Amino acid sequence: MKSSKAEILAKFHKIPVIRFEDQKLTSFSGVLVFQVLFNQFRLKERLKKCFEHMKVSPIFGRHLVVLLLIVHLVLGFRRMREIDYYRDDPLVLRLMGLRRLPDVSTISRALCQMEAEGVEKVRELSTAMVIEGLKRESLYRLTFDFDGSVQSTKGHAEGTAVGFNKVKKGARSYYPLFCTVAQTGQFFDLLHRPGNVHDSNGADEFMLKCFQKAREALPNTLFESRIDSAFFNKDTLSTLGSSHVRFTASVPFERFPELKSMIEHRKRWKIIDREWSYFETQWKPKSWESSYRFLFIRKKVKSQQKGPLQLHLFEPRDLHFDYKVIVSNKTESAKSVVQFHNGRGSQETIFGDAKTDATLDVLPSRRLAGNQIFTLCAMMAHNLSRKIQMLASPCASRSLPKRPAQWAFEKLDSLRHRIIQRAGRLTRPVGELTLTMSANHAVQQDLLHFLDVLQMAA
Repeated sequence: MKSSKAEILAKFHKIPVIRFEDQKLTSFSGVLVFQVLFNQFRLKERLKKCFEHMKVSPIFGRHLVVLLLIVHLVLGFRRMREIDYYRDDPLVLRLMGLRRLPDVSTISRALCQMEAEGVEKVRELSTAMVIEGLKRESLYRLTFDFDGSVQSTKGHAEGTAVGFNKVKKGARSYYPLFCTVAQTGQFFDLLHRPGNVHDSNGADEFMLKCFQKAREALPNTLFESRIDSAFFNKDTLSTLGSSHVRFTASVPFERFPELKSMIEHRKRWKIIDREWSYFETQWKPKSWESSYRFLFIRKKVKSQQKGPLQLHLFEPRDLHFDYKVIVSNKTESAKSVVQFHNGRGSQETIFGDAKTDATLDVLPSRRLAGNQIFTLCAMMAHNLSRKIQMLASPCASRSLPKRPAQWAFEKLDSLRHRIIQRAGRLTRPVGELTLTMSANHAVQQDLLHFLDVLQMAA
């Protein structure tokens, strides 16, 4: 259908007069989706149980502060002071179950008064919510990735220390060890640590607990894990093996002259594809009792071309090889093991999304417990955004149980722009509470779809 210029073009010159009135207007109409999700999880009631042990209960209880922090991060704000920009939003107030939001000073005091028992219970709740979602999906296999991520601070927060920090050298930081679920892109659990510890500090016990929690709830699931070279040691591999976990681990083969010698003297390499080739052997360091399957991998890499480029001439490209060694107890083909291990780079994407969209890198308090609570809130905000998408797009692997689970997840920031940050007005025509929004077809379709799938899942 063709349109005339008069039907499309218009001239607007006058700037409208601005008026501010209490009209029950909201800037976050899409937060209605999270209200349904919170009710489904009974999140408010479960957070309240996390702080029942505290004798003094202020008007704004600790559970309300934690819930507000989760909402604050879902809405896309980073600093506490930015609460002032939505404290009168009617849908946020309804989501919280409050007539007014607490002041910033009240939230800061609440974070300073957090203690270890409350932090531990909130951490257990975060893990339990992930397990409930995994139960619902009934996946054939689950892959847990373990790695640390630096959280820097400019101040001297309790429990921080100066350690490895390639972005802010010399800054004090925490270095928590995270366990993430590769299939769902969610944070399963974390081990909070100061910034001056090695990657493997406390890792064995933490890994064992993660797999025990998951196996108790999901007894028929096959568990796998991928770890980097920092975790390569006898205790970690034996812990994973004794837990019946199929694992792959990068090997710091530069520390083992015997492995370097094997690579140097190898003449025949089996081909995986045009870039990758390999050979494998059963091997163990001299101090170990058990031997493992070691895969020696090399990849063709084009050498960097320096100097002026002569585009009109044919210039052959020199190739060299990059080498790496993987240890595994998996029995699949070498190609499958290599592809599986290379997939652990997806964990860095999870960290990046959580730090950018859910402020996982922010430390708002000088107290250790307050910062731990804030990190857990960031994890839960990220996990809830993934949970909504999992419900809205059921995994195709349910009908094919031995296929890997696959979702095409969008960032939390994309959900904000598409659904959450939508203007609306709350009214009561004929006594019925009504949210009126702009008649945008795409927003209407997405919002109603999310509400339908959440109500069906309840």
